[in-house]
Amino acid sequence: MNNQWFQNIVDSIAVRGRELLGLDNDELTEQNIFSLCQQLLAGRGEASGIALSQEILRLYEDMTKEEKLEFFQLLATEFEPDLKVMQTAMEHYQQSRSADNLMALNNAVEAPRQELFRRLNFAPHGTASLVALRADLLRVLKANPNLKSVDSDLKHLLTSWFNRGFLQLRSIDWQSPAHILEKIINYESVHAIQGWNDLRRRLMKDRRCFAFFHHAIPDEPLIFIEVAFVQGLSNEVMSLIDPAAPMLDPAQADTAIFYSINNTQVGLRGISFGNFLIKQVLTELTHEFPRVKLSSTLSPLPGFAASVQSWLNAETENSEESVFDKVIQRHSAALKELATQYAIDNTQLDKTILKALLENHLGEKDKVLSVILSELALMYLTQPVENGKLIDPVAMFHLSNGARLERLNSYADMSPHGLSSSYSVMANYLYDLNAVESNHEAFASKGKVMMSDELLKQFKQFNK
Repeated sequence: MNNQWFQNIVDSIAVRGRELLGLDNDELTEQNIFSLCQQLLAGRGEASGIALSQEILRLYEDMTKEEKLEFFQLLATEFEPDLKVMQTAMEHYQQSRSADNLMALNNAVEAPRQELFRRLNFAPHGTASLVALRADLLRVLKANPNLKSVDSDLKHLLTSWFNRGFLQLRSIDWQSPAHILEKIINYESVHAIQGWNDLRRRLMKDRRCFAFFHHAIPDEPLIFIEVAFVQGLSNEVMSLIDPAAPMLDPAQADTAIFYSINNTQVGLRGISFGNFLIKQVLTELTHEFPRVKLSSTLSPLPGFAASVQSWLNAETENSEESVFDKVIQRHSAALKELATQYAIDNTQLDKTILKALLENHLGEKDKVLSVILSELALMYLTQPVENGKLIDPVAMFHLSNGARLERLNSYADMSPHGLSSSYSVMANYLYDLNAVESNHEAFASKGKVMMSDELLKQFKQFNK
């Protein structure tokens, strides 16, 4: 069905509903949004429901940050499940575990705000408005933990509405609509696109860009991935994002490098469809380029530098031995030699020497420091924090999707951002369609990080 045609019908119904309800924007204020929400839940008419939904979302959009927070608190307190109704339904179900009693219990447990969100979604552009609303909610959630139930209900619905069956994969190229290309530029957060010439280079014949779209917000790429066709596994990103880099013949490439993956909608945070995107893109590329035998990411380690800095700044005598300590102990003698080479006091603690090297001499690309960085990164990426999760979100994403940690590359991203966030280190996560499911199962059920033989050997040395 043509989306614009359907949207025009919804808009016309909304206009008719406003006429029936006598809604006048000049007389409405933010203070009556609660009564409008109550009317929306109580009503049954299609036209009036769409008009009320539209009006509530309009009022919300015009609110200040403080007023939006008050609205979220209203959703948390006034649209909770009725405890008495829940208790009665539970008693009936305990007495007779019939299908009807189970249905009644499910209905009693569901918060009325879930139905409110469903009805708000009827409004023209309702889905986009609710995604934006959740983005606002997430920004205040940490300071207002009592709103977690509101977020849980909204996330539950958005997860259903944005499941893989409703997503459309599109290839982005230079002939794509200008407003879509502009959004690709604006949404690129991993390796910033420096204008139209830069974007054009990223869309040439040796590159691909794919994105997921949703019919309810057809002009918004929800997530997109950038791919470069190269020979061999890339160990640095600068040549991939250089607008002046020569174009390679994709027919001669044997490797596809996924060098940037971007989620674009804050309001869809925690709703994962990146794994579907990667696997579908892999399938597409396999058919288009049968010569390509390797598919790998070249991924950042966004929290690596912060984690190392925290360890370096910790008081040695007051801190427990870190996984990083095992690396520094192994390279103690080499650090002393580096200190002499760079005119650093070599009588200082190894950690103090390493800190000085990272702060002042990282750009020298020293081979010894490269090895130390790679080993620190290996320890960082493989240490679980809680509930089987890893500290690094990018590693967690790829390993849980069945990738294998293939290689760690020092001096892979020498941009200011790459140096400040990951000390220039990047990781290759290898995707083998024949192994992704078994890798996923090993990680999900046992917490086992699948890695190359070389990295596994290093890992075992540090974990004897």
